[in-house]
Amino acid sequence: MILSNREMHRALDEGRLGITPEPLPRTAQGTKKSPYDSHTVNLTLLNSISIPLAGKYAYDPSDLGNQADFQRRNSKQITLTDEQPYPLPPNVFILAMTREVIRLPIPESGELCLGARVEGRSSLARMGLLVHFTAPTIHPGFEGQITFEMINLGPAPILLRAGMAIAQLIVEEVRGIPVWTPSQFHRQSVPEGVIPKK
Repeated sequence: MILSNREMHRALDEGRLGITPEPLPRTAQGTKKSPYDSHTVNLTLLNSISIPLAGKYAYDPSDLGNQADFQRRNSKQITLTDEQPYPLPPNVFILAMTREVIRLPIPESGELCLGARVEGRSSLARMGLLVHFTAPTIHPGFEGQITFEMINLGPAPILLRAGMAIAQLIVEEVRGIPVWTPSQFHRQSVPEGVIPKK
């Protein structure tokens, strides 16, 4: 079952869902729009993006090792500022992530927990921007920022600004309490994933 905006608010209040910083206001106030739609909440873009570079390397999906470390070594990192958004050119692929940290704790008992999906926004899709286009699932137990795999399939550059509403989170109930299997992206803090400490 997909949670409505009211049910998302209840889950936030009860600690079954965490979004930090919390998207506000929960309902529209005067001219200030709410980031919550009937059953989604907007997530915003962090000020850091990663642009994979062309080179003499090849990805080997059968032996990724630490994919995040490999990706970072073969990418250019850019910091967005208010004065300097990034004009994403047509047919360019980047990694970016949410400003918000998402938390989907698994309870010790009960029959339900929460999972989520991330989807693009139709207003951006109409410009040609694909956001998080192959891996929308956020598993129960996940905690961290969400990385977006993004590409501009439109005819013109699209200006990416820190803090812009970039995607929407859909929260859903998961029947039964799963055995938690952490992914390599749990608690990721850079667009490429979790970089091991040396």
